[in-house]
Amino acid sequence: MIRITRITDHGIILLTHFALIPLGIVFNARDLAGQEEMSLPMVSKILKMLAAAGLLESHRGVKGGYSLAREANSITLLEIITAMEGPVGMTECTAPEVTACERASFCRVRPHWEVINTSIRDALKNVTLRDVAVPARAVATPAVPATNEIRPTTPSSAR
Repeated sequence: MIRITRITDHGIILLTHFALIPLGIVFNARDLAGQEEMSLPMVSKILKMLAAAGLLESHRGVKGGYSLAREANSITLLEIITAMEGPVGMTECTAPEVTACERASFCRVRPHWEVINTSIRDALKNVTLRDVAVPARAVATPAVPATNEIRPTTPSSAR
């Protein structure tokens, strides 16, 4: 199973909190923990990780806290996941930071994994923080074309 960790999931949730407000608004860890119903130690850890990656700015002082480092529509899920978990790679040998693999010279599967990894990274690059911050009810559900409607068969339409 492929899945992000709980801490990364919580990091995305915290970032969505910042995404729908004007850039520069500051939140402290305690307020975010309360509003998002997460533990303060976890929130503090996540905020520090996101600030270290340059996705959040840290503000010191009595009214200190964190704010987005740039607009939510310029932060991608790939950046967030990489900040929280490291480089995205489906297999160990095709992770971006791996330069040599003991099987590289004869592995028949590696080229396929590289294509898959590139596709996954590209997909994550195309989804922004702003995209995931939009409330679910505002996301359009694709309509089923009328030509694909299932209609009951009646004796007169069975001919």
